Amino acid sequence: MALKTTPSVVVRILLWAIMLIGGSAGGIWLDLHHFRELFFNPLFHLLTLIVGLVLMRFAFRAAAAGGKELARHGKSGNDVPRLETDRLVTSGIYAHMRHPMLFGLTLVPLALAFLIGSPSYIMFIAPLEMLFIVIMVMTFEERECRMKFGSDYEAYAKKVPAVCFKPKCLKMLFSR
Repeated sequence: MALKTTPSVVVRILLWAIMLIGGSAGGIWLDLHHFRELFFNPLFHLLTLIVGLVLMRFAFRAAAAGGKELARHGKSGNDVPRLETDRLVTSGIYAHMRHPMLFGLTLVPLALAFLIGSPSYIMFIAPLEMLFIVIMVMTFEERECRMKFGSDYEAYAKKVPAVCFKPKCLKMLFSR
C-alpha cells in the first residue's frame, strides 16, 4: 500500500527522524566521553524519565489537537494527500495559533532527550534541534501556506501568531 502524500511532507518527516536518531546517538556518544558519571546515575535517569514522559504527553496532545482540527475542516474531499489540506483552517486552536501541531512536535526532541537521560542531548542537542524545527516551520511551512492560500493566509497571519503562550491557548492546546 503506497502512502499518498507530497514530497515536501516526506522530506520533513525524514529530516525530523534523522534529527531524533542522530541527536540520540550524538548525545549518548558525548555523554560516554564527557558526562559519564551523570549518564550512569540511576536517580538522574529516574528523574529525566518522569520529565520525558510528561513532555512527550504534552507534545503528542498538542500535535493531536492541531491534527484533529485539520482533519475536521482542512479537506474538501478524499483526493487531498495525507497530512495535507486544501482549506485554510482558522477555527479551534487555529484561531489562536497558526502552527499548533508543529509547536507540539518541537517538544519531541527535548522529551526524547529526557527519556533517554542524556545530559548532552538535553543541554545542547535538543535545543538546537528545536531551533531547527522552528526555523524549518517559519521558512518552508509558512512559504507553502502563503503559496497555497494567498491573501487569505496573509490576512490570517497578520491576526494570528505562529505560536501562542497565553494560558488560554496552552490549555486548549494541551487538554483533551
